[in-house]
Amino acid sequence: MRLLLPIFIGIPILEMFILIQVAGFIGALPTIGLVLLTAVVGLHLLRQQGLSTLLRARQKMADGQLPAEELVSGILLAVGGALLLTPGFFTDSIGFCCLLPSTRRWLVQLILRKGLLQMLQTQGFNSQRSAYQRSQDSSSETQFGFSFDAAVPPDVKNTNSIDGECSPVDEDKQLGQ
Repeated sequence: MRLLLPIFIGIPILEMFILIQVAGFIGALPTIGLVLLTAVVGLHLLRQQGLSTLLRARQKMADGQLPAEELVSGILLAVGGALLLTPGFFTDSIGFCCLLPSTRRWLVQLILRKGLLQMLQTQGFNSQRSAYQRSQDSSSETQFGFSFDAAVPPDVKNTNSIDGECSPVDEDKQLGQ
C-alpha cells in the first residue's frame, strides 16, 4: 500500500519527462501521432490476443481443466489495454509487454509460480467443475445450445398425451392484428 502513492505520482512525472524529451527531438505533432499510433496498434493486438485467450480458456473448461493460465493472461491483457490507452511511452512499453504473447507467457508463468494456481484450486474450482461435468453426463443438448436434464423422476409417469382441451388459434388475433 505504501508503494502505490509513489507509483501514482512517479509514473506521470516520468511520462511527462519522456514525452517532453521525445517532443524536443522529433517535434510535438509527431510525438502526438506516435502516442496515437501505439494506442491503435495496441488495441488491435488486444482484440486479437483477447479472443485467442478466451477461446483457449473455453476449450480448457470444456475439457475439465482449470484455465489458470488463461485467467491470468486475461487479467494481463486488461491491464495492458488500459496502459496502452494511457498517453505516454513508459506505460505503452509495459502495456505491450502485457499484450505480446512471448512476454505475457513469461509473466503468466511468473505469477502462477507465486501461488495463484494453488489459491484458485483451494477456492473449489475443481469440485465445482466435477459437479458440472456430472450434470452434463445426464443432459441432452438441444439445437439451440441449451441443455436440460433428461432424467425423469421415478414418480412421474411418462406419457405422450396432454390432458385438457385444445382449440384452434386464430393467427390474426395471436399477432395482434
